[in-house]
Amino acid sequence: MRILIATDAWSPQVNGVVRTLGTTIEQLQRRGEEVEVIEPGGFRTLPCPTYPEIRLSWNPYRRVLARIRRFDPDVVHVATEGPLGLAARRAALRMGIPLTSAYHTRFPEYVKARFGIPLSWTYAYMRWFHGAARTTLVPTRVVREDLRAQGLRNLEIWSRGVDTAVFHPRPGQRLDGKPPVFLYVGRVAVEKNIDAFLRLDLPGTKWVVGEGPELERIRREHPDVRFLGVLSQDRLAEVYSGADVFVFPSRTDTFGLVLIEALACGCPVAAYPVTGPLDVIGDAPAGVLDEDLHAACVQALRIPRHNAVAHARRFTWERATDQFLQHLRWAADADPCDEPAAGR
Repeated sequence: MRILIATDAWSPQVNGVVRTLGTTIEQLQRRGEEVEVIEPGGFRTLPCPTYPEIRLSWNPYRRVLARIRRFDPDVVHVATEGPLGLAARRAALRMGIPLTSAYHTRFPEYVKARFGIPLSWTYAYMRWFHGAARTTLVPTRVVREDLRAQGLRNLEIWSRGVDTAVFHPRPGQRLDGKPPVFLYVGRVAVEKNIDAFLRLDLPGTKWVVGEGPELERIRREHPDVRFLGVLSQDRLAEVYSGADVFVFPSRTDTFGLVLIEALACGCPVAAYPVTGPLDVIGDAPAGVLDEDLHAACVQALRIPRHNAVAHARRFTWERATDQFLQHLRWAADADPCDEPAAGR
């Protein structure tokens, strides 16, 4: 099958969306599928307001339309709701090419946190944007139910995986500093709720991996925290292996790929009982979910590391790519009036 993927999130950005797309594309090509990617690198871009590390393509429609015409895909998959996603959506509808989309991040909640725009306005945009797709792929059942409550339709599950060739326990690794070590990995941004972790009165040492618009403020306000910046995947696996507890303070993530990376390295998780942790951890003995994040951190110290590793093995990129391909094949072959079959 010829698959065109349009995404506003791409390297050199470092986040779960980029890693998910990159790994999925590798899996698809390994299976013999033809994949074309439209990403910001081929376009004139402008910095995203409040987040200049993210580049937004400027006026890309004509070039996107030409790229799609040349590739002649069986299906167009729109991964993000930004300028390139909009252009690919418009072009696919104009050309009558089957269209699928994905909901990777809680865009309305992020926009509200950054700009104060009401959720109702942005969810109206989400209904319009994703309403053109034959199916919209979401990472978890909780997200699917949340979006259904907001009026979105034709939602199907596309889960995530972890590369255990990279993310596995590294015996003997230990992070400097007084133990126990509590670790955060992710964007240092307001929507990640990192302050909820850093303000906790915990024993030992706190480490932060990642960068973002709040980094300088966080450094000033928390001088005792250790900062490692952005790391390679191999080095990141060493850091996960050297920490005692992985702390995930976000209340707005749709999945949290870092959760299963940490688990695969034997690092138990402490998090709030919200979307992402509820689907990834649930009631498994690999982490602690509690509205009292301090209590979750302390209790997670008692979890055997082999519990975390065993739970992470449930999440594979092979299985996730099977889901992705199944949904795209249905969209490419279905009558435009067909409704997706539940559990397809």
